[in-house]
Amino acid sequence: MNKILIIQTASIGDVILATALIESLHDAYPGAAIDFLVKKGNESLFRGHPFLHEVITWDKRSEKYVGFLRIARKTRKIHYDLVVNIQRFFLTGLLTAFSGARETRGFSKNPLSFLFTRSFTHLIGKGKHEVSRNQVLISDLFPEAKLRPRLYPTSADEAVAGKFATGKYYTISPASLWFTKQYPVEKWIELVRLIPGDARVYLLGARADLEICTEIITGSGHPGIISLAGELTLLQSAALMKRAKMNFTNDSAPMHLASAMNAPVAAIYCSTVPEFGFGPLSDDSSVIETGEKLSCRPCGLHGYRACPEKHFHCAFTIRAEQLTEHL
Repeated sequence: MNKILIIQTASIGDVILATALIESLHDAYPGAAIDFLVKKGNESLFRGHPFLHEVITWDKRSEKYVGFLRIARKTRKIHYDLVVNIQRFFLTGLLTAFSGARETRGFSKNPLSFLFTRSFTHLIGKGKHEVSRNQVLISDLFPEAKLRPRLYPTSADEAVAGKFATGKYYTISPASLWFTKQYPVEKWIELVRLIPGDARVYLLGARADLEICTEIITGSGHPGIISLAGELTLLQSAALMKRAKMNFTNDSAPMHLASAMNAPVAAIYCSTVPEFGFGPLSDDSSVIETGEKLSCRPCGLHGYRACPEKHFHCAFTIRAEQLTEHL
């Protein structure tokens, strides 16, 4: 195969997990030009990626349908040998079918999977990680699957991270897109207060996370805490996480960043559970969750903007001491 396209236009975490497919396909076809279609905003993850020929971006927010037509024409002209569609939605199914690729693959949950050359079952749970579920799409094409995502910070990214990566330090990524996936601010403050004062604590996130980071800094009073929210790119954050003594995250994208760097990670699960198949994959990884048996947990595959039961016990019953075991 000479030309391959992977389609994953979902959130940052899903895109990071899909990078394991890049690794497997490159191993199987080292001379192939591999393209990756992602949602606009996620392309920064792949600057300088050694195995990608082109990263195609789709602005789904402001040019959803115009962008779709542009990408459909582009992919049709390229004449891919293989299109691998990880997503299970109509438009990506249409894009896959219209591509005219010699071979098209995706999950049977996609409403247009009957137009694919091959379709595969996608089951949440059953002890399988999402990386393994994705690898099923190409399992017959390579001798050995790559079961960990991987990112490649550039030397410039490493240099920026290197300014902070000195001595003993921890990173905390306190925010999440979903309230019920986010460890409460007051609990993060408890954790930071228990971190020795001679260690650095870096708070990571987007510029939108500045408020929560400021609350943690003010509430904890830790002498070595610094907010880098909005200051580092995703790849720079990944490079910083790689050298940390421990990285504390929610069940969210920073956890997958750590997995992609094989960085140590302690992942906190509030309303969700790792059995869904989205857990950490680093060699040094831990899952922290409540010890209470809650009939309402998990309340869904993804997070909610508020606790459906209005008590959020799945988060507030996780003790800060459970995290300090990983300092």
